[in-house]
Amino acid sequence: MPLALLALAIGAFGIGTTEFVIMGLLPEVAADYGVTIPTAGLLVTGYALGVVLGAPLMTVLGTRIPRKRMLMVLMGLFVVGNVLSALAPSFGLMLTGRVVASLAHGAFFGIGSVVAAGLVAPQKKAGAIAMMFTGLTVANVVGVPFGTFLGQSAGWRATFLVVAGLGVLGLAGIARLVPEQPRPEGVRVRHELAAFRNAQVLLAMAMTVLGFGGVFAAITYITPMMTETAGFADSSVTWLLVLFGLGMVAGNLIGGRFADRRLMPLLYVSLGSLAVVLALFTLTAHNKIAAAVTLTLIGALGFATVPPLQKRVLDQASAAPTLASAVNIGAFNLGNALAAWLGGIVIAAGLGYTAPNWVGAALAGSALVLAIVSGVLERRAPTTGETVTAETVTETADPRRPERVTTTAPH
Repeated sequence: MPLALLALAIGAFGIGTTEFVIMGLLPEVAADYGVTIPTAGLLVTGYALGVVLGAPLMTVLGTRIPRKRMLMVLMGLFVVGNVLSALAPSFGLMLTGRVVASLAHGAFFGIGSVVAAGLVAPQKKAGAIAMMFTGLTVANVVGVPFGTFLGQSAGWRATFLVVAGLGVLGLAGIARLVPEQPRPEGVRVRHELAAFRNAQVLLAMAMTVLGFGGVFAAITYITPMMTETAGFADSSVTWLLVLFGLGMVAGNLIGGRFADRRLMPLLYVSLGSLAVVLALFTLTAHNKIAAAVTLTLIGALGFATVPPLQKRVLDQASAAPTLASAVNIGAFNLGNALAAWLGGIVIAAGLGYTAPNWVGAALAGSALVLAIVSGVLERRAPTTGETVTAETVTETADPRRPERVTTTAPH
């Protein structure tokens, strides 16, 4: 594996850290700015919405310049956003910094996957992409707990400065190690948009929004839930986040292993189990051991849905997967934003810090319903001699006269 993949993994590590570390620092940030916990939760919502908007926007812009340069631009945005967050004198500017940093998220993973695959031989592409995404996974085991510990010990601003430093390191690595790649040719936005006419693509994205949103409903407010309800000390949040991160790693491995074999059954089991575990969290959150075990299960079950949902979108949008893949990454964050907002509402209504778990259970249960609908539609679709079609355009020798062809998408 080339060293360029290390630079991409470092960038992924920084992005994963900044996305999740805020959840462990919400009380400190809220106290510093004199706002409530639900208001501080807008820092999660704002970041997530920034990913939703930034993923397709930056992906489209990325078709106009060489990929290496685009990756450097994205890491530059990431650094600027985290520095602004660290130095922001007001809550509004802190929120602005979070949004600026979030614009890099979706496109970095989308474009970075293409770059990683192009660095190795065809038979090693999956391994190269997985190595880049290892940075995101490790962030939840190492970066987030360390960032939480640093923020609680030296102040939350120090955490965001360190994350900005990771961005600088990733930027330097990309500039030094990633080889130049030409600007992608023949990419037409209208071809990519055709995938969104496929009902199965839309259903998969809706499952993404609701399924992982269920996880974020609980995890966004995990610090006050564990300290105020379960009775953990503030310092315990660090190792609790390690448990959550380990659960995510295990879930990601399980989901990746079985997504190619039994994709829909895996979704049924993981989403159904996630809904049940989130509902039980309202009870287990009152006991330290039970809360720790449940938190690990939420991480595992939540991330077990990620590989099959991403693969579902890629399969159903196989004729033009680039934009659909990036938008699905945004869909994960749309679910995060929705869940953080709804969780803040039930807390502000006086229902307690465990109330977001009921919100999460409802979201995951809704995703399960959509998965069942998707499976029923798939079974009813023609399977012999017929295909689901997506219209794409193949350029002929004369670029002014595109030849229209029909390509097949798996269903």
